Amino acid sequence: MENSWRPKFVFASCQYGAEVVVKSEMARRQPELRLAFSRPGFITFKLPEESTEWQTALPRSPFTRASGFSLGKVQGAQATEMAAAVWQLPEVVAFLETNSPVDLHVWQRDAATPGKRGFEPGTTALATEVREQLGKASTCEAITQRTAEPVGPAPRNQWVLDVVLVEPGEWWIGCHRTEHRTACWPGGVPDLQSPEDPVSRAYMKLSEALQWSALPIARDDRCVEIGSSPGGASQRLLEAGLEVLGVDPAAMDDSVLAHPSFTHIRKRAGDVRRKTFSDSHWLFADVNATPTYTLDAVEDIVTHSSSTIRGMILTLKLTNWDLAEELPALTERVKSWGYQDVRLRQLAFNGKEICLVALRNRSQRRLQRRGRATSKRHRVDAPHSSVPGPHGQES
Repeated sequence: MENSWRPKFVFASCQYGAEVVVKSEMARRQPELRLAFSRPGFITFKLPEESTEWQTALPRSPFTRASGFSLGKVQGAQATEMAAAVWQLPEVVAFLETNSPVDLHVWQRDAATPGKRGFEPGTTALATEVREQLGKASTCEAITQRTAEPVGPAPRNQWVLDVVLVEPGEWWIGCHRTEHRTACWPGGVPDLQSPEDPVSRAYMKLSEALQWSALPIARDDRCVEIGSSPGGASQRLLEAGLEVLGVDPAAMDDSVLAHPSFTHIRKRAGDVRRKTFSDSHWLFADVNATPTYTLDAVEDIVTHSSSTIRGMILTLKLTNWDLAEELPALTERVKSWGYQDVRLRQLAFNGKEICLVALRNRSQRRLQRRGRATSKRHRVDAPHSSVPGPHGQES
C-alpha cells in the first residue's frame, strides 16, 4: 500500500452482542485503538495520530467477523441520495485517488443473535437494493461493472469498498483488502445454501465451519460426532460423503438414521469404549455444555492410544461472555494433545458460541494439496487460505 492515503479510523463487524468482547479485547491487546462509535454488532476505533503502523492496525479477535478502515458515514431518508453522497465523502474520494477497489460489499448490521427471533445472517433484500443504487451512482468503473453481477466472494488480495447499513438511514463506509478467505465474503458471511428440510441449525453452522476451516477432509473418510442429536450436522457430513458415527443419548432424526453411512450409538461419549473410535479420522462436537465439559469428553478420545483423529471442529458454548477470557487457555489445552494448528472464529451462523478448529499440523494441508493431482479422492471443501490464528489474532 505505497500511497499517501492514511485512514484515521478502523471498523469491526461482529455478532449482535459480541461487541462487548471485541471492545474488551481491544482494550487489552490493542490499547492504542480508541473506541469511537459502538452499536450492537458494529464498532469503530480511532487510530493513533501519525501512526506508522496503520496497515496492521485492524482489530484482531476471533469474534470479529469483518474489519477494515473506516471512511465515514452518510445519513438520509432516500437511498438514491445517500448512494450519491457516498462517492462524495472526502475520505472515499481520497481513498479512490490512490487505490482501485474491485468489489463492493454491502451488508446490514445483525438485528439479533443468529437463531433468535427468526434472525439468520446473510445478504438481505435491503442490502441488495442499496448495492444496486451504489453501483449506479459509482464513480468507479470496476464497481459499476461488479454491482451489475450477482453478489459473490471478492477476488483475493484486492481492495474492496464496504458499506454497512448500521441504521435505516445511516450507512457507514469503509474499505479492506481481501488478504484471507473470510475477507472475500461480504460482511464475513459466506453464501451458503440450506436444504429445504434441514434437520436443525447445526447444518448451517457446520457448513460454514467446513468452508472456513477447509480441513483436508475427503469423501469416504470416517468421522465421529459427539452430541449428534437431532442430526443437523450429521446431515451435512453425510451429504459430503463421509461415514458418520453419531454419539448421543438422545434420538436422531429419522432421515439421518435411515442413511446407510450413518451409525448411531445412543450413549454419552464417556460410556463408549475408546476403541470404537479407532478408525475415525475426524471428530466433530457440539454439546450443550460448558467448554471445559466439551474438552474433557474430547480429550478422553483423542489422547487414547488407539486414536487416529487427524483434526477436529468443536463448538464451544459461551453461556456468558466472560468465558471468552478462558479461550487462550482452552486453545493451549488442545495444543497439548498434539494439535499444533488451532484456530478460533465466531462463525456467522454460531449462536452465543465459538468454533474451534484443530489439525495435527499444517503439513497435512500441504500434503493434501500436493496429492490432489493424483488422488481419486475429492475434498469436501477447497484448501485453507493463509489465515492467522489462534485466539487474539485475526481469523
